[in-house]
Amino acid sequence: MSVHTINQAKTELERARLLADVHDFLSVLRGMNNELTPFDWVRHLAPDGEFQRGVQPIPVDHITGSVDRYREFDRYYLPKEKYLDDRWVGVRRAQLDGKELPPIEVYKVGELYFVKDGNHRVSVARRQGQAYIDASVIELHVTVPPSEGDTLKDMIIKGEYAHFLRDTKLDEVSPHHKDILFTKPGRYATLIEHINARRYYLDLKPGRERPVTWEEAVESWYRRLYSRIVENIEAHDVMRRFPGRTEADLYLWIMDHRYFLSEKYGYDVGSERATLDFSKKHAPGLYKRLGQRMKMAWRGKLEPRL
Repeated sequence: MSVHTINQAKTELERARLLADVHDFLSVLRGMNNELTPFDWVRHLAPDGEFQRGVQPIPVDHITGSVDRYREFDRYYLPKEKYLDDRWVGVRRAQLDGKELPPIEVYKVGELYFVKDGNHRVSVARRQGQAYIDASVIELHVTVPPSEGDTLKDMIIKGEYAHFLRDTKLDEVSPHHKDILFTKPGRYATLIEHINARRYYLDLKPGRERPVTWEEAVESWYRRLYSRIVENIEAHDVMRRFPGRTEADLYLWIMDHRYFLSEKYGYDVGSERATLDFSKKHAPGLYKRLGQRMKMAWRGKLEPRL
């Protein structure tokens, strides 16, 4: 090994650490997390299967988390701690000297990867702009996969959604359904209540020869209640008035508003009227919406429309 490669590796490390400091500073300004995603969060996604996939090349930019080193590197896998320096320099020096590095070990969850062993090799590879790296892959099956940048709250919500899909069998009864994701945890229990209510009222219909099955109730709820409100939301461009919210959020609010209006007028006002009235009376004001969108744009979630 030459002195030149050692010095080059140390120089590259200093630049990497400087860039990590810049990322830390910008993350504070933006109010964003600059750490890797902890693998422990994956348990909230309710994984239901583990499979050995062997050694294969994986995309470096899909490696977003670590099993136990998530505080030692930033979200771009730049080193943050001084005690990592020698190991980082050693890996880069070996690379410069043409030595073959062993495969890293990762967990695959959806399309994302979490490093079990080989964090320094990933850091060096990403810093060099390497597109792929060999990895021994263990894949965890999850019903609702994570996305890059998911927070702990996002994963908790996706785990709740996974349980909801398994309980309702919505994938089977309505294979092409739209994703039903909330911005706050604990909302899927209310959807189960809506399905049970739908089942109860379907059973009351005259001429019913047998009880309504759970699957029939789920399909009817999704097609006749949830989908109709989503269609009204889309038809009247309601989402633009609620930045940072989802169609599922609005569905629950509009259903509550529909019940309120129906009690007020003494008849069912229907989903379209409830949607329009809710949007008119409860949407945030223009300046508040503008402020919310500016905040989202600053955090990289740009919504240009007012």
